[in-house]
Amino acid sequence: MTVQRQLWFWLVTAAVLLTLLILVRSILLPFVAGMAAAYFLDPAADKLEGWGWPRTLATALITLVFFLFIIVLFVLLFPVLQDQVLGFVERLPAYIDRARELLIPLVDRLLIRFELGTMGDVREMALGFAETVVGGLGGALRGLWSRGLAIFNVLGLIFITPIVTFYLLRDWDHIVARIDAIWPRHHAATVRRQLDLIDQAMAGFVRGQATVAATLGTIYGIGWSLAGLEFGLVIGLGTGVLAFVPYVGAAVGFLTALLVGFLQFGLEQPMPLGIIIGVFVAGQSLDASFLTPKLVGGRVGLHPVWVIFALLAGGTLFGFVGVLIAVPTAAAIGVMVRFAAEQYRASALYSHPNSDIGDDGDPGPPL
Repeated sequence: MTVQRQLWFWLVTAAVLLTLLILVRSILLPFVAGMAAAYFLDPAADKLEGWGWPRTLATALITLVFFLFIIVLFVLLFPVLQDQVLGFVERLPAYIDRARELLIPLVDRLLIRFELGTMGDVREMALGFAETVVGGLGGALRGLWSRGLAIFNVLGLIFITPIVTFYLLRDWDHIVARIDAIWPRHHAATVRRQLDLIDQAMAGFVRGQATVAATLGTIYGIGWSLAGLEFGLVIGLGTGVLAFVPYVGAAVGFLTALLVGFLQFGLEQPMPLGIIIGVFVAGQSLDASFLTPKLVGGRVGLHPVWVIFALLAGGTLFGFVGVLIAVPTAAAIGVMVRFAAEQYRASALYSHPNSDIGDDGDPGPPL
């Protein structure tokens, strides 16, 4: 079989698998969640197995402890998060009125300063547009929370995910070995090398970035709640989740907290605003100096724009499941694109052997 026929075979296989995934995307959530949990827990199972534990016993213990922790955390946090999310939606009109009180005098002064006093209608139209946008955002948040609640009430997610996690975690090494056995023997070493790079990138995200996000979300949620910020817990946890998007996520979460704090306290109470800023600076300092270098390092290597695109594309194709797998998939695609670029630069398509351009990319002497 020629290389071109092998390439076409694998391209067709990938297209068929993608089509099947799209067709069954409505039932993928328990399986994707179980696979993610098994991948996350595999190092712990390997460590217990290295200490002499039977793999089945180690898997059963780890799975039980993990899902008990998730259940306890969900039971404790869900009522608080529900109250804060719904309360935030209800307070949006009050926030809009408060923003009008604070911003309209400022806008008036700016219009007078730049002699644009005849643009009062434009100002009102802009504020009305902002009110419409914020109101739509509130409806979207309410709908998102309702859909999320429905997802967590799905019996399949409750009963199937732990079973999938247990069996995948127990048989993880055997599954990897069987997958390794199907690669074309002539290219097996190259495929393994690229899969190792993909594993490093995904491990940096799934294990490392998830730990970073949980830590930062806890710091921000507790710190901003102690500062007296309304809905500080849900905003803080949301900022931690948004940390999956480097730089952009943290900035969006911080600006949201600062805006809510400004509307709540105003400039008359600078101390709470200072605490909000101080908590964010402390969290970012801890992240930059310890969390990300130790837990993530340079293994992910994804540009923020690529992460945002991956999240939007995954959500469009597969909904909530697509959001879960978006960044790991983007990490894998990034590794494959870098490999393809290396192969292209080493091929005659990049530098034809009969051309006047050298291997270093510099042209030959001018004619």
